[in-house]
Amino acid sequence: MKLVRGAWKLLVGIKDGLVLLAMLLFFGLIFAALSARPNAAAITNGALLVDLSGTIVEQPEEGDPFATLAGGDVAKQHRLRDVIRALDTAQSDTRVKAVVLDMDSFMGGYPAAVSQLAEAVGRVRQSGKPVLAFATAYSDDSYLVAANASEIWMDPFGGTLFSGPGGSQLYYKGLIDRLGINAHIYRVGTYKAAVEPYTRADQSPEARAANQALYGAIFSQWQEAVQKARPKARVAEFVARPDTLVTAANGDIARANLTAGLVDKLGDRTSFGKRVAELAGADAGKPAGNFKTIKLASWLAANPLPTSGDAIGVITVAGTIIDGKAGPGTAAGDTISNLLLKGLAEKKLKALVVRVDSPGGSVLASEKIRQAILQAKARGLPVVVSMGGLAASGGYWVSTPGDVIFAEPNTITGSIGIFGVIPTFENAITKIGVTADGIATTPLSGQPDLFRGTNAAVDTILQSSIENGYRRFLTLVSQSRKLPVARVNQIAQGRVWDGGTARQLGLVDRFGSLPDAIAEAARLAKLDPVKVRPVYLEKEPGFAAQLAAMFAQSGDEEAGEGEVARDIFARMAAERRGVFAQAIGDMRMLAKGPAMQARCIECAGMGPGVASREDARIAAFLIERTLP
Repeated sequence: MKLVRGAWKLLVGIKDGLVLLAMLLFFGLIFAALSARPNAAAITNGALLVDLSGTIVEQPEEGDPFATLAGGDVAKQHRLRDVIRALDTAQSDTRVKAVVLDMDSFMGGYPAAVSQLAEAVGRVRQSGKPVLAFATAYSDDSYLVAANASEIWMDPFGGTLFSGPGGSQLYYKGLIDRLGINAHIYRVGTYKAAVEPYTRADQSPEARAANQALYGAIFSQWQEAVQKARPKARVAEFVARPDTLVTAANGDIARANLTAGLVDKLGDRTSFGKRVAELAGADAGKPAGNFKTIKLASWLAANPLPTSGDAIGVITVAGTIIDGKAGPGTAAGDTISNLLLKGLAEKKLKALVVRVDSPGGSVLASEKIRQAILQAKARGLPVVVSMGGLAASGGYWVSTPGDVIFAEPNTITGSIGIFGVIPTFENAITKIGVTADGIATTPLSGQPDLFRGTNAAVDTILQSSIENGYRRFLTLVSQSRKLPVARVNQIAQGRVWDGGTARQLGLVDRFGSLPDAIAEAARLAKLDPVKVRPVYLEKEPGFAAQLAAMFAQSGDEEAGEGEVARDIFARMAAERRGVFAQAIGDMRMLAKGPAMQARCIECAGMGPGVASREDARIAAFLIERTLP
């Protein structure tokens, strides 16, 4: 018994020691995170460091502190309007001696978002303040931003190649047939290509023609913007015949880029840091290549949003539109409608701006958001819609109440169409010797039957429901845009348009950014645009989200010096891994069942090179398990 009691005491002691160690570690990490919080008062002269590792988005997802603690590879997300505010306020502040763009791990964003970021960089440059960009290898997105800098630096072992929009899309018809799954598709719209991966082994001629037109327009705008920012750069040559130019440089891509005027300087991080130190100063006692730095988070804290003036409410619809509730980065119908209704009740709003950056999703949730927006109109508030990088399908549905719709020339919009997908598994279970049978008292008993398939009655009802939803969609657009339903039907059909074409078709009214939309909302409310302030109707981040953000900022401090740069081959491989993550998301959507969807899946190929964080984690797990 003494031995047993002794062993028990030992186990209890070990348990208590582990608990104490865990608590010390937890509180130590909290202390470190709190120490890394933005400190507006600590700003001194230096270079504003804009580290764009990750993607640029309209509304970042909430971080997971436990994923950060576990060392999870989670792509960072930067709020577009925050980065633009930092750049705009840096123009005239004498403490900012230069702006540094770290583009090494920038994974891009939707074309309109990247263009707005590039224009903000250009404004800093035009103000006379030096802007220096560095990357080992530039992508299309990162180069557009860097092209607006005063100096473009690149590692001599790096290189820049332009791929343009496009690439392969996965089609699952062969896999679905092999597994014995029947994908029952209910759709409307000649160009509603979202369901094609489940019904075809290749792209339809209609989808191919539409995508060629869209991608061609977007890439043409990219080329014009780059050429405007770097008129002497031989960008067109590097787009048309990169192999010839690289071969002429004996395979030295970086040297070919320099010769073509795409970059200004070749040098490693140390050389780049020394150049920045010439402008911003260096800290004595630190390694060569260091320079005095102003952190982005601290700079934003020192330049908060205005707190005086008449309030213009801004509600953000970002991410896939889903039913129910969700955190930032996902447009949950209940969450957004509740935030808007609460803002209308508690804030003294003079007008409303609806900022949309969504490929759409659930029709039910889209309608719930639209009804909440109509409550603002019922109170007599002007409603202005500001389309970001993407406002397609359900994203356009929620835009229909707008008195005026703003978009960027390269906003992706349209995709006015509806579909539904129901998978059944009668052939799959037959392959393993399982059958299903039963009694039906009505044509709808047990329908849709996952194990025996759908019947003619339910197929007719569901297709009729989809067609009715499409007619409602057409009617909403017709009333909003003051176009005949027949004309809307011609330009709808699920086709996706760039912002410039959408404006010509009457789907949007004007080109402009979010500040332009806020100013227009003020004018419609008979207010001076200079004397108003935006009030963002967003949920305050919880403790876990704040903790995750602080952990991320704490990690940023260490990442600046030891981070492994991405060469051109690593960048290409990372982009292709994103395709696999997207496939995971496509299959998960198929498995979720029969929700009526107004969603633009094909729009995903035009956005950041990563899927959702959840899909990316699943894809990474599967890749790790298949590698030797």
